[in-house]
Amino acid sequence: MIKVGVLGLQGAVREHVLSVEACGAEAVVIKRKEQLDEVDGLILPGGESTTMRRLIDKYDFMDSLKQFAQSGKPMFGTCAGLILLAKHIIGYDEPHIGVMDVRVERNSFGRQRESFEADLNIAGVAEDFAAVFIRAPHIVEAGENVEILAKHNDRIVAAREGRFLGCSFHPELTDDHRLTGYFVEMIKESKQLAI
Repeated sequence: MIKVGVLGLQGAVREHVLSVEACGAEAVVIKRKEQLDEVDGLILPGGESTTMRRLIDKYDFMDSLKQFAQSGKPMFGTCAGLILLAKHIIGYDEPHIGVMDVRVERNSFGRQRESFEADLNIAGVAEDFAAVFIRAPHIVEAGENVEILAKHNDRIVAAREGRFLGCSFHPELTDDHRLTGYFVEMIKESKQLAI
């Protein structure tokens, strides 16, 4: 069975676990860096990227997350997780994990009270995906190897670069598990390639 890790430092961890399980995969909440060796792919959940980075540093996760990114195993960043994956963050000199060739802007859809839902057409996933945006970032620029999967009001809100998947919204906060299912399929494909 496919094992999907959910970084369990902050954010909607339980909701991601339920979504992974709804897709027929096993979910593992990652609380210690040693657990990364046990999983076939990793979800970096939404939350607050600055807080998340503090916790990553506090628990000495950063080098292990970078090694995981280099291992060939897929990673999926949602909301703050997208910011962690991005190579460029507007207003910041240094990226976090920095593996996805995108430039992101934090909180680009406004503050918490400006949260909203929108129906998205996500290429290869769904034509009618109800996406929940909460203090969401968006992708301002994407490199030439980045596949743009969805836009909202001309802003890029979902993209894939090889084994890295990122989105601005919270797919785990609805009962629609198709985007999580897409990530589980990415993991299956990468496991077959590794054989």
